[in-house]
Amino acid sequence: MPTFCRFLASLLLIVLTACGEHSQPRTPDTPVSSAEQAGSVWVVDDPKTGGRLFLCGTIHILREEDYPLSPAYEAAYANSDRVIFELPPGAGEGNSLTRRMRELGMLPSDSSLEASIPQETWERIKTWAKTRGVDVSALNRFRPWFVSLIITSTEYAALGAKPQMGVDHYFEARAREDKKPGEGLESVEFQLQLFAKLTPDQQREMLDQTLGEISTLPQEYDEMIVAWKRGELEPLREMLFREAAKFPDLMDMFLFDRNLAWMPRLEQMLQKGEKVMVLVGTGHFAAEKGLLKLFEERGYTVRHYRDVENL
Repeated sequence: MPTFCRFLASLLLIVLTACGEHSQPRTPDTPVSSAEQAGSVWVVDDPKTGGRLFLCGTIHILREEDYPLSPAYEAAYANSDRVIFELPPGAGEGNSLTRRMRELGMLPSDSSLEASIPQETWERIKTWAKTRGVDVSALNRFRPWFVSLIITSTEYAALGAKPQMGVDHYFEARAREDKKPGEGLESVEFQLQLFAKLTPDQQREMLDQTLGEISTLPQEYDEMIVAWKRGELEPLREMLFREAAKFPDLMDMFLFDRNLAWMPRLEQMLQKGEKVMVLVGTGHFAAEKGLLKLFEERGYTVRHYRDVENL
């Protein structure tokens, strides 16, 4: 049951944020059950400087029913002097992002999606578009990677999952209200270029697998949310990366290279003795070459939030 290409589509924050309206999420008052208290939050300490990073795994697209967050996130926020996101606060606002996405995702005027993919794939797209009430002629103007993102965001929306309900948006709004400093690890252009640089074959594979995963999305999404709330890395790793071995180049591009690029900046925070909340996609922790392992290999103390006695 392939999930890796859908994971790529939901891994990056900005591409799906741009498909939804920007609004501040509301946090329901429903209590969190004891089984869900742990949360996907890890604490990295530098014993020499007293620096501490709260590595908080996010889900970029959530439903209202998935709130409230684990107390671990609230503790991380309360005990941090600033918040680090994948993208700078406010990066998803305004029309310039939508224009840039369309610019990169648009095919040349003498080409079409139908001409760029196998006929069987085109027929599947037409069937999907009819089911969701989408104008297939509009889709025909875009590159396969962009259509894959449209399908992904549409299917998540059908489940009630929205980018504006994501963990990143929630804490971005909190930090803005509290005037707590926030900054990003990457630029919008960098994230968009990850998709724009995909080869034609990679784009077609991504689109084919996205179409093939539609029917399993509701169940797998529920399973992923449960594992994320409980901070269970093994189930998350199995769900997100069960077909990753088939795409080593994509794993490097979308995940491992980015993790390595972030490390010098994150280490600098630790070495300066800072207390920082870091909010990035949970996949950056669950992967075998994830951030948790990178910090451990560099000699830092890495513990799950539940194992930390004194914050």
